[in-house]
Amino acid sequence: MSFTINTNLAAMTALQNLSNTGNQLSQSITRLSSGLRINSAADDPSGLISATSFQAQIGGVNQAITNSNDAINYVKTAEGALSQVSSLLQSARSLAVAAGNSGSLTPQQIQADQSQLNSIVSSITRIAQTTQYGTKNLLDGSSGVASSVTDGTNFSQISIGGTFGGAALTANSGVTVTVNSASTQASVTSAAVAADDTTAVGTADQFTINGTTFNVAATDNALSIRDMINKASTATGVTATAGTGDGKIVLTSTEYGSKGVINLSDAGGLLKGSAGFSSTTGTDGVLAVKIGTASALFTASKGASDGLTFTDANGNSITTTLAGNATSVANDTAGEVVVGTSQFQIGADAGQTVSLSIGNFAASQLGTSAVTGLSMNNLDLTTASGATNALKVIDAAISQVSSAQGDMGNFQTNVLQSNISSLQTAAQNMTATVSSIQDVDVASEMTNFTKLQILQQAGISVLAQANSNPQAVLKLLQ
Repeated sequence: MSFTINTNLAAMTALQNLSNTGNQLSQSITRLSSGLRINSAADDPSGLISATSFQAQIGGVNQAITNSNDAINYVKTAEGALSQVSSLLQSARSLAVAAGNSGSLTPQQIQADQSQLNSIVSSITRIAQTTQYGTKNLLDGSSGVASSVTDGTNFSQISIGGTFGGAALTANSGVTVTVNSASTQASVTSAAVAADDTTAVGTADQFTINGTTFNVAATDNALSIRDMINKASTATGVTATAGTGDGKIVLTSTEYGSKGVINLSDAGGLLKGSAGFSSTTGTDGVLAVKIGTASALFTASKGASDGLTFTDANGNSITTTLAGNATSVANDTAGEVVVGTSQFQIGADAGQTVSLSIGNFAASQLGTSAVTGLSMNNLDLTTASGATNALKVIDAAISQVSSAQGDMGNFQTNVLQSNISSLQTAAQNMTATVSSIQDVDVASEMTNFTKLQILQQAGISVLAQANSNPQAVLKLLQ
């Protein structure tokens, strides 16, 4: 063993161990105070990735449970309204049976039955037209309008809700589009910055496009200025072209319609030819859209949409491709709408959806299969044959409504409620998994904390003794 003054390896070793103990003690305090085993990626990188993935899945599952509960309320609203329609149909059947007993009834009594039937029919149609969940009509045939693109060359997206042209959509139909005017990009053609594209501008200058300033050197030319602008196109929303030999630069907005803007500030007049500021915007296009016999105009850039997304007064939207943004597109069958199918997202992942078809339950649509030309809307109880036909139509209507109620009940119980139970179990198990990965075992961590406290106290004591070791050398110098 050697004795030295300048180097104290024992103290260095004690200090290193004390530092390690301090770091572990700090981590233990963090875990105990937060209740989490993983407080940063450094604690457990793979564990953090796994826990984060599970938490995202849990969030999706919880939202899917909410969606399923909303769907149940949606179905309950529709089924409750159909219960009232069913009660009215029962009353209508009693009137038809009574009217058939013409041998004992006076014409005035039969006419009274007809008047009551007319009132019932009006009530059924009113219920069909006014039953809503939020702002969505449920029983008029417009519930759950699904739209799709059939011409992918000219159109990339079609979204049609339950209302078009100010009226409810009640039948499947194609979507026909004519481009009345195309959306344009903002465009500015500069003055000649030099005699041709490769000649230097000769004088240093600068200009600003949409808030981004460009510094031009005397040796720059039209082509180098073009490249300079294009490198910043992400920030400015503007691209540049040059190369026609005339020393001019053409600025074009990357956006279409009124969203495409070019604000050019040119103090030296390099691009404008004279000092000043100019602002140019694109124009918004207009589509003429027909669905069935209804029509509406769609305008680009409404709200938060871009110049290739056209919307109407009812919030429907159609997005064209660059090819479709042209007045040559006329009477184009862009897509189709399918009415009567409501879609619900009941899972945490894409594609986990279910659908429910709810038809049109207006009086004119009930009982149409029983007697040719007759529905609940045009029954006549004032004749014996009319009363007989009315019974057939009403029975068919009752069967139609009860069948729809059965479908709704089956959808509610066997699809939605069972799905909620399954999702709740999944959420519970995934939450337990996240807990096992991320939560701290307090009892185990407290044991570790106590050990580290003792080690820290021992390390401080040992370091103090190690620091005093060089003093032994003084004995040798006496």
